[in-house]
Amino acid sequence: MSNPRGEDMPLDKVSPARLTGPVLAGVLPHQPVAVVEKAAEVALSAGLHLVLAFADVTSFPAAGDRDGHLTAQAIDPDGIDDDAAAITESLRSRIADQLDGTGVQWTFVTLAGEPARSLGRYAASINASMIVVGTKEHGLGPRFEGLVTGSVALHLAHRQNCPVLMVPLGRHDPSRDQ
Repeated sequence: MSNPRGEDMPLDKVSPARLTGPVLAGVLPHQPVAVVEKAAEVALSAGLHLVLAFADVTSFPAAGDRDGHLTAQAIDPDGIDDDAAAITESLRSRIADQLDGTGVQWTFVTLAGEPARSLGRYAASINASMIVVGTKEHGLGPRFEGLVTGSVALHLAHRQNCPVLMVPLGRHDPSRDQ
């Protein structure tokens, strides 16, 4: 095990720090329930608050808004997606139904802009203990989308100071690993 300077230290000299910041989970409409389930499991096990965040790509953070949450501007004021508020409310309602009765303390926020950047900024602003996101689902559509937009999970894993938990989505076919 290494210390921050990269020097090896005996394991008996290192005591793990307690997680104190909330667990931040990136959520999407029509996303499998596994992401919220795993984020809730981690938050409940550690006694932490759960923050579920949806990044609205039809808006961008306003000038001076460092976490992408407080003030957002629509990309197209005429409304690329006039259903953005309905989509957000439907997602929040679905999550509320899923978490009802679990004992997890949670909040839902809508962030502005590109998902990886907005989740990263918001995680830093709330001092998140970790970020939980789903991986790309299997299939031709998600694979093509990944080529165009990249992977939010990989972007976060390479650029964050807090741990990123990637929840696998979809079925994996081991025979394709050859």
